[in-house]
Amino acid sequence: MESRSSQPTNVIRFPGARSAANPRRDQKSLMDSVYSAGSLTIGADDRMTKAMATRLTIFGFVVIDEIQADGMRRRLRPSEAFHASTALPWRVSKPSGSYRVDDSIPDTDEDVFAALQA
Repeated sequence: MESRSSQPTNVIRFPGARSAANPRRDQKSLMDSVYSAGSLTIGADDRMTKAMATRLTIFGFVVIDEIQADGMRRRLRPSEAFHASTALPWRVSKPSGSYRVDDSIPDTDEDVFAALQA
């Protein structure tokens, strides 16, 4: 005789152990590390972390600087980061806050923010 729980469930357990989240392989952990430290250096040959940083820079969460052989940094655009080589290390940092919250809306833009009548 088979015993069954009286509570129906829609959760299916897949066999095998779950892999633990690796902070270097998890985008959220990478972004949290960058935001808490201010910047993070990624080694030249770390393809997985560079791929995560590229995805984060496409959405504007981080900025990427390529560290040249002479120590100078060159800011990479998202398209450049996507095609960048693994020859040079990167410095990933949070974007500078060039935006500010302001309650004043120019008169010419008031209609953009006006509620639409249904």
